[in-house]
Amino acid sequence: MSATVEQDATGRVDFSGQFLVAMPGVVSGSLANTVIYVCEHNENGALGLVINRPTDLTVGDLLKRIELEPAQEGSASQQAPVFFGGPVQTDRGFVLHEPAGEYNSSIHLGNLALTTSRDVLQDVSQGKGPGRVLVTLGYAGWGAGQLESEMAQNAWLNVSSSEDILFDVPSEQRYSAALAKLGIDPLMLAGDVGHA
Repeated sequence: MSATVEQDATGRVDFSGQFLVAMPGVVSGSLANTVIYVCEHNENGALGLVINRPTDLTVGDLLKRIELEPAQEGSASQQAPVFFGGPVQTDRGFVLHEPAGEYNSSIHLGNLALTTSRDVLQDVSQGKGPGRVLVTLGYAGWGAGQLESEMAQNAWLNVSSSEDILFDVPSEQRYSAALAKLGIDPLMLAGDVGHA
């Protein structure tokens, strides 16, 4: 029922560009009930961003913290929340954006890019940044073979990603929206089984 994934010449599965939806009762801790966009997956491991856990920090707050004065106070992009991207490097910012543009430190992901350099935030502060951005602090990471092992244990469902879910669907609806792409109602995935 999961989305189609690419395989390389060695038969290794590549979840890059997919959403991972945490299975209730299997994935616990800071990644429970999350949707993760997998930015990169290769033989060395995987890197993804949690896209449904907003923090109390806004993009405007973050810009001020890193001493970038917004050209236009209160713009929609500056009022957007900064997300908890995962438990790794939570003091570091990651910007998933469309269009990709040309920034100092980016991984190009088709129409999207993941940028970790300050220049993308400078553009956002000046109102000339990418049209759509999702800013996180931290990321979710897996070592070599770890994600494949978790997938084999049914910890995650994978589904093809959607820019609408990434950027337009309200964060509290992204989990159910990702599951809906698989035809699954979140209530069907109850983590605890009741006893009569």
